[in-house]
Amino acid sequence: MFERLRTPTPFQIGSVNCYLAGRTLVDPGVASDDAWSTLTDALANRGIEPSEIDRVLITHPHPDHFGMAKWFKEVGASIWAASEAVDIIEDFPGRLEFEQSYFRSFLVDHGLARDVAETAVQLPEAYLEFAPSCPIDRALDDGDRFEVAGTEVVSERLTGHASGECMYSWQDGEGEHAIVGDHVLQQITPNPFLQPPSEPGEPRPRVLPAYNRSLERLAMRDFTSLLPGHGDVVDRPTHRIDRLLEFHERRTEKVAHGLDQPMNAAAVMRDLFGDLPVTEIYGGMSEAIGHLDVLELRGRVERSKREGVWYYELVE
Repeated sequence: MFERLRTPTPFQIGSVNCYLAGRTLVDPGVASDDAWSTLTDALANRGIEPSEIDRVLITHPHPDHFGMAKWFKEVGASIWAASEAVDIIEDFPGRLEFEQSYFRSFLVDHGLARDVAETAVQLPEAYLEFAPSCPIDRALDDGDRFEVAGTEVVSERLTGHASGECMYSWQDGEGEHAIVGDHVLQQITPNPFLQPPSEPGEPRPRVLPAYNRSLERLAMRDFTSLLPGHGDVVDRPTHRIDRLLEFHERRTEKVAHGLDQPMNAAAVMRDLFGDLPVTEIYGGMSEAIGHLDVLELRGRVERSKREGVWYYELVE
């Protein structure tokens, strides 16, 4: 039902997949002149003006997926996103400031040098110009149903890759399908990025354990295809999901085997990846802490604070 339209980004990930069905777009891409001209040219080739787009659906509030939403809203489109994503998209600079404030100390508490942590949390400021805040017209709850091009589509929650993440699923004569954003990618293992608490003072989400559970739920659905935010269509979804879960399990065991003495997350990150450039530190720390979270929830490691830094050690 949905046709893929690729739009460029200035980011390392490369192009992002936008999807079109009737007069509905999903994940229009970054707010850049290059992306706008690419997408509007693709629409024009299909006889559609930007002002004729009725609705833009967002899978998750990352700049390469929602950035152009405001531009389509300005020419008349209605913008829809998961209810948990609304505050993020409507005030993206405010959300970034909240994340920076939280992770500035959090990363230091997990063993990262203060100057490195400061640089790592400042880097995302470069994304702001590509993701202007945008009012949301409809906040979607889990299980909400609506029609796209004559077909019933369901908004369903996902957890693990981003705050406020959802997928859009539907059925046809061939089976069940879904647009999944960056939750499942064919060529890349998605990043389970660290997320701050939903509110100050609340517990931090344990992202990788939640992501693993989310993948397990998807694997039980026997989808015919998954349409990802980057790369090719996932046409063997259960097989691909199994490979992702196996990858995470192998890495979790690698982290466990490396804990021959108490270690902080920054040391675990260096064991996994060596010396990373500062541009990859946040992703590296997300990986290290994610696997430590899995081990802690399984009762295999415990943590304690030493001179203000969290250390993890295997349980005898």
